[in-house]
Amino acid sequence: MSGKWSKLKKMLSVNATSAAAPPSCNLPPPVPDQSKSRPPTSSTSSSSFSSRLSRSLSISSSSKKICAICLGIVKMGRGQAIFTAECSHSFHFSCISSSVKHGNHLCPICRSKWKEIPSQLPAINTNANHNTHGQVQVSPPQAPFENHNYPRAQPEPSRYSDDEPLPVICTDSTPAVEHACAPSSNLVIKAFPEYPAVAAAESVSDFAVLVSVRAPPRLDATHQLDRASIDLVMVLDVSGSMGGAKLVLMKDAVYFIIENLGPGDRLSLVSFSSSANRIFPLLRMTDTGREVAKQAVSSLDALGGTNIVEGLKKGIRVLNERRMRNSVSSIILLSDGKDTYNGETIIRGRKNHNSSTATSFLNMLSASIFSQNGEPVNDGSQPIFPIHTFGFGADHDSSAMNGISDASGGTFSFIETVDTMREAFARCIGGLLSVSAQELQLTVSSASSGVRIKSISSGRYAREISEGGLTGLVHIGDMYADEEKEFLVNLSIPPWPVLEGEEWVKRMSLLKFTCSFKDTVSKVMMQVEGVMVEVSRPKALSLAENILSLEVDRQRSRLWVADGISEAREMADTGNFSGAQAVLSNRMSALLSSASAQAGDSLCSWLQCELTEIRERMANVEIYKRTGRSYVLSGISSQSLQRATTRGDSGNLGSVGYETPSMVGMVSKSQNLSSQNPP
Repeated sequence: MSGKWSKLKKMLSVNATSAAAPPSCNLPPPVPDQSKSRPPTSSTSSSSFSSRLSRSLSISSSSKKICAICLGIVKMGRGQAIFTAECSHSFHFSCISSSVKHGNHLCPICRSKWKEIPSQLPAINTNANHNTHGQVQVSPPQAPFENHNYPRAQPEPSRYSDDEPLPVICTDSTPAVEHACAPSSNLVIKAFPEYPAVAAAESVSDFAVLVSVRAPPRLDATHQLDRASIDLVMVLDVSGSMGGAKLVLMKDAVYFIIENLGPGDRLSLVSFSSSANRIFPLLRMTDTGREVAKQAVSSLDALGGTNIVEGLKKGIRVLNERRMRNSVSSIILLSDGKDTYNGETIIRGRKNHNSSTATSFLNMLSASIFSQNGEPVNDGSQPIFPIHTFGFGADHDSSAMNGISDASGGTFSFIETVDTMREAFARCIGGLLSVSAQELQLTVSSASSGVRIKSISSGRYAREISEGGLTGLVHIGDMYADEEKEFLVNLSIPPWPVLEGEEWVKRMSLLKFTCSFKDTVSKVMMQVEGVMVEVSRPKALSLAENILSLEVDRQRSRLWVADGISEAREMADTGNFSGAQAVLSNRMSALLSSASAQAGDSLCSWLQCELTEIRERMANVEIYKRTGRSYVLSGISSQSLQRATTRGDSGNLGSVGYETPSMVGMVSKSQNLSSQNPP
C-alpha cells in the first residue's frame, strides 16, 4: 500500500499550502453605454482551437509550461493538481482525467500510449475556481447587493439561493401605479363555424369550428409596470468552436438583452464548455446590475469541449433554487455544436421523446422543466420553465436543441449566419418582456343536445376531452401581448327534427367558449365569457348558406401543410428525399386549390413560400444536413406553438403571421442599432 502512495506522490505535484488561496478574478473596466460605443470584447483569436494549441506548444523551454488541454499555466503552487506522464509531459490532473474518462489514452502532445493513466488513481477534489475552460467566476456577495466592490472570484454556493431580492411593486398610491396594477380583462375570443347552416334533417359527423384567442394588449409599452417582470437565465456555449467572430457577436447580442431588461427583471448567466459555471446569480438589471453583467460577459473566452447537459442543469438549478420568483421565468440556450460529453443524441421531437432511444438529454435533465406525457404539470409542486433554444451554424445538434425546447414548451430557432444572432435574441426577448396572460385555459362546451366534441387540433398545447365529448379544455399557458392562437374543434351534429305541432326553431347552438387566465401584473384570475357559436337549421339550404368559411379553410390548410412538412422531415431523416419531395408537392397542390388560396389569402401565400423554401433545403443529403433539418425543425416549432422563431437567413419566413407588436418593435430596435453602429 505504501508503494502505491509513493507512486502517487511522484505523479501528483500538489502544493497544499496554496490551494486555499484562489487567484483574483481580474475583469476589465466597466463597459460603456451602447449608445456611445460598442461594448468591449475579449481578445479571442479567430483561429481554430488546434492552431492555438500548436502555438502554445511551440513556446520555448524557458517559458512557463502550458496544459495542452485547457492552455492554462501548469505550475506548482496554484492550488491545482498536476499530472506528469511517463513521456514527461504535464497537464492539470482534472483536465487529463476528464480526457481519459472519454477514452483518450494517448498523450495529447506526443501521441505516445500511456501504461499508467490518471483515471486509475484516487479521485482528487479540485477547487471549483480553477481549471474552468472559457469561463469567468463572478459571484457577487449575497448581501448587500448595493456593495459596488464586486465582481470578485468566489466559489459557487452549494445552493443557488443567492438571487437578488425583488423590488416592491404596486405599493405606491399614485394614480400611475394604480392604473398599471389594474387588471386587464380585454382578452378577445372569436369563433367561426365551417358553414353558416346545416340542413335540419342532416346529420354531420365532422363539422369544424374555428376558435381564436387574442391576448390582452400592453397598455403602455414604455412603462415597465404595465408588464410582468421576468427571471431570465442565459446558458451560453463558450467552447473552442465559438471563438472569433462568433464569440464577439454573441457578446453583442447578450449586451443587447442586458440593455433592454428593466430594473424589475433579473438575469443570470451560465457558460459551458468542457464544464459549466454560473457566472453570476439572478441580478436585477439596475444600472449597477447591468455594469456587473456586462463586465462578466466581456470577460468570457472560448475554449474547450461542449457539455450542453451540464450547462442546462445549472441553468435549471438557478430557477429551481431561487428564493424569490418573478411572474415570468425562462431559459435561453445557445450552442453551435454537439454535446461531446454525454453520448450520442437521438432526439427527434416529442413523438419519440419517451421512447427507449431518446436517452440522452431529456433523461439527464431535471424533470421539473418538462410536462409529463404531453399533459401540463399543474399540481404546484414544480413549475415548467420554457427553454428557448438557439442552434447556431451548420454544426449544432438541431434534433437535440429542438427536443429540449419541445419538451419544455419553448421554441427552437435556427441562426444560420453569425450576423443575425442579435436579431434572433431580440425577437425572443420581445415576446418574453410582453407576457400579458398566464395559466390561460380555453374551455369548450357543447351547447345543444346531441352535439359532441370529437377532436381539437391544438398543436403542442395539451388538450383534453371529457364527459363523452360534452366538454373540452386546451391548456395554453403564457401568452404575449396581442398574441393570437387559433384552434380547430371538430364535432358531430345530430339531425334537427321538427315534430308535428311544434314550432320550428331555425337556429341551433353548437358550442360555447370561455377562457380563464391570470393577469400578470395584478395576479388576479380573470374569467372571460366567449361567444356562442350557432348555425341555421333550415329545411333546405340556399346557395348563400352553403359557402365555406375562409377562416376555417385557411386554418385547415395551415394544419395540412404543417402535417406534410413533418412527414417530409421524417422521410428526409431516413434518406428518402424523393418521397419527401413528393409529399411536399402534394401539399402544395392541395394548398393552391383551396378556397382561401383562391381568394388570395395572405397566410396561404406564406405557406406557398414556405413549401418552396423547404423543398430547396431538402434537395439532397448534403444541403439537408447542413441547413435543411435545422430550418425545418425551427418551422415545426413555430407552427406547433403558433409563435415566431428565427429561421435561417431567408427573410425569417417562420415569423410571418406570428410576430407580435412587441417582437416587431424589439427587432426594429436591433436593426436600427446595427445600421447606426454595425457590430
